[in-house]
Amino acid sequence: MANHKSALKRNRQNHKRNERNKRYRTLVKTLSKKVRAEAAAGNKEQAQKELKTAAKVIAKVGSKGILHSRTASRKISGLTRLVNRTA
Repeated sequence: MANHKSALKRNRQNHKRNERNKRYRTLVKTLSKKVRAEAAAGNKEQAQKELKTAAKVIAKVGSKGILHSRTASRKISGLTRLVNRTA
């Protein structure tokens, strides 16, 4: 355990940020699952709506540094390709 006042504060900040980032990472997974489920069901229009919201959130998370920007871009690209291949 940290002994210095600054180290204690840093631990508190890290814990708070970790909880916030965890929430966003979970949200990204949930939205991705929704897009995949709609694409698997063959609902192209609904999948596109879900993709639009998912891409917006993933891009925001990538720009904040919660996910690496290239990882965010790769996730958006993969979901877009999946929806475009849906009949």
